[in-house]
Amino acid sequence: MNKEVSSKILGQLKQDDNFPDWWKSSEIEVPFFKSEKLVITFMDFEPEHDKTFVEEADQALTNFLKLTTAERNSISELAYKNCMDFLEAVDIDEADEPLRQIKDRNEIWNFIQPKEIYVTRRPYKEQDIYIQVTCECDWEQEHGLQLVFRQGKQLTRLSDQDGHLTEADAYGKPDEDDELLSKFK
Repeated sequence: MNKEVSSKILGQLKQDDNFPDWWKSSEIEVPFFKSEKLVITFMDFEPEHDKTFVEEADQALTNFLKLTTAERNSISELAYKNCMDFLEAVDIDEADEPLRQIKDRNEIWNFIQPKEIYVTRRPYKEQDIYIQVTCECDWEQEHGLQLVFRQGKQLTRLSDQDGHLTEADAYGKPDEDDELLSKFK
């Protein structure tokens, strides 16, 4: 079996030793996170069964890597709301006080640490390519945070890391009832 796949955007990706359908890149600068370097993994990808995956993934990555901190700041309110919803649901902890003191919603990114990026095909419905950014965050140490972008273009989910690419999939509802996914253009 081939141990590498080639991407026009990422170069050579090496097959993961533990998960044969995962392919990892070298670290790549991600403008969305102030050019922080992250590994990008093609996930659930079997080259012999999905001939268009790399081409579609490259297009999604092209879209995603055009996103800057300006686009990131445009979703600050959603990240801030995720944080505040969590803090309202748990007991008050002094360690969370800096989060409660946020005045400018864009400050929320100071409390979010991106860890990895996964590119995968949605297993249900339209089977589009999604880019999932997994993050640690200061308010939800157990489940972290994920940002999901359909075709790398537009945020279609911001939630804890639960393994689902869309709210529709997570809660078994129609795509049109998924607030962010239904706004995809």
